[in-house]
Amino acid sequence: MRFRRSLLKLVSCCILIWPFAAWGGAKFLIREAPLDKADAIVVLSGSATFKERTREAAKLFFEGRASRIVITNDNQQGPWSSSDQRNLFFYERSLEQLRNAGVPSQNIEVLMQPVTSTYNEAEGIRDYAKQHGLRSILIVTSAYHSRRALWVFTKVFRDAGVQIGLDAAPPGYQSPPPATWWLRLKGWQQVPNEYLKMVYYLIRY
Repeated sequence: MRFRRSLLKLVSCCILIWPFAAWGGAKFLIREAPLDKADAIVVLSGSATFKERTREAAKLFFEGRASRIVITNDNQQGPWSSSDQRNLFFYERSLEQLRNAGVPSQNIEVLMQPVTSTYNEAEGIRDYAKQHGLRSILIVTSAYHSRRALWVFTKVFRDAGVQIGLDAAPPGYQSPPPATWWLRLKGWQQVPNEYLKMVYYLIRY
């Protein structure tokens, strides 16, 4: 009987603590590196969250934070497009989203070389920045990806002479809010998975 009461207290305590622990764990993943002006806004690939990222990039563009938006290509295709009669690549959908938001086509550039990871993405953007003489870039990504993305870009650009800023797209649109991510399947796909990727990156790079 005493064991059962102790177990019940432990379970009750865990239930009470869990929402705060889950919120804290999600908030820890969110980082920003403010940058008022940049030579280019770079939207990182992310098929599940490309809408929130491109929406945030368009907002920054119209705020005058940069005059150029660069999109990377993860070589992933999305659902069937009735108007195009094919499965569009997600970089094409991002391009479409930016144009629909009012960003002129001449202010958008797509890096067609496929990327396979955030680290690979950072390397490609570093080469692009060097080729075009960029001195500053503003990275746009999803909130739960922001800590790892900032760590990767800071590492890859360490000796590049390029200032790195990062703006995290606010969760709540395609990414669930920190307080309630654990109530949604997408939250479990994003938050715990991001911690696993962080551990892998720390070991790998």
